Amino acid sequence: MYFYAARQPILDIDKNLFAYELLFRDSIINVFPDIDGDEATTKMIEASSFNLGISEFTGNKPAFINFTLETLIKGYPETLTTDELVVEILETVKPGKKLLSICKDLHQKGYTLALDDYIHQSVWQHFYPFIHIIKIDWQDTTVDTIKEVKIAIADFPHIKLLAEKVETYEEYNQALELGFELFQGFFFAKPEMMKTKSLSPSQVSMAELLYETSKKDVDLASITAVFERDVTLSYKLLRYANSAIFKRRSEISTIKQALVTLGSTELKRFLGLMFAANINPEKPSELINGAMARAKFCELMASQVKSPIDNSIAFLTGLLSLIDAIVDEDLESILTKLPLAQEIKDTLLTREGDTAALIMLLELIERAEWSKTTAVMEKLGLEKASVLKSYNEAIAWADEQTIANY
Repeated sequence: MYFYAARQPILDIDKNLFAYELLFRDSIINVFPDIDGDEATTKMIEASSFNLGISEFTGNKPAFINFTLETLIKGYPETLTTDELVVEILETVKPGKKLLSICKDLHQKGYTLALDDYIHQSVWQHFYPFIHIIKIDWQDTTVDTIKEVKIAIADFPHIKLLAEKVETYEEYNQALELGFELFQGFFFAKPEMMKTKSLSPSQVSMAELLYETSKKDVDLASITAVFERDVTLSYKLLRYANSAIFKRRSEISTIKQALVTLGSTELKRFLGLMFAANINPEKPSELINGAMARAKFCELMASQVKSPIDNSIAFLTGLLSLIDAIVDEDLESILTKLPLAQEIKDTLLTREGDTAALIMLLELIERAEWSKTTAVMEKLGLEKASVLKSYNEAIAWADEQTIANY
């Protein structure tokens, strides 16, 4: 029995990661065919509490999890601790005395409560003292409705408004102006504004190294020369080669020694991560985390598709699939500046081929668009179990890398 949980980031005003919403599906192929909301929540809670642990999903950030009235009555929220859970009350739950009693009890026990897809009704005012977050579907509301909600909660300053399905920076800025404090959607994975910029010397060096390492015949002398003319990169390479994860018995003290010891695959991974993490430090860490998750997912799945892909090429392509959002520039313009293998450029620009399909598959999982994943998996010859395993491994690995770099 496999279950799928997509995690969607929730960011604060400063675009820092606040929490994740976990969106459950019993199967990546079937969209709740034989499973209702109660069973979905039950399976999610069982997996979180007893099998994997909530931190495996959220990197120790709070998790928004949907609850129906039945699962609230059964006390399922209390199987998780107050610091790892936000109790999200589904929009299908009607306000009533039973629900009010449950909200009071959970509030007194220290749980954070959120109302999902809030539709304003005066009866909800009785719940406001115990509610901490109100979620509003940005795509399905009006400015007048939002202002009405703000007036209704004016006497409850502890309540934060969360705008969900925010897909562009324009929408994010509009929500910000209207007083929203939390934001859910993939606006941050798009360029904020198109602008021309030049790469720093270190970024140029990293791009050059990515190109050199993507060649079939890697020239160690050329790679060494690039490192030796960049003190910062040399320092970071030696620190990485000597890190505890490799369990070296003796210290590595030269660039050439580090390159030989790491090997081609590990060097490509190091360079890719360095490039993504340092190209625009002003961007939300969650954007870099997403790029890293794509890179790892593509690498893990590269050998499992019908026509196996070079895992290093797959890793780098996945990593650069969000490069336009990271640097806020048109993708084609960016790629003309980067000395990358033509295969990588073609995949990113045309979005065709198996590596592009892997990136599309991960995007569909991130958005919990489960019904659309079937055709992509069939095209690639993938089993849902291997996709699940690789997805979980990819986000766990990306979380580790993000923590190490931020």
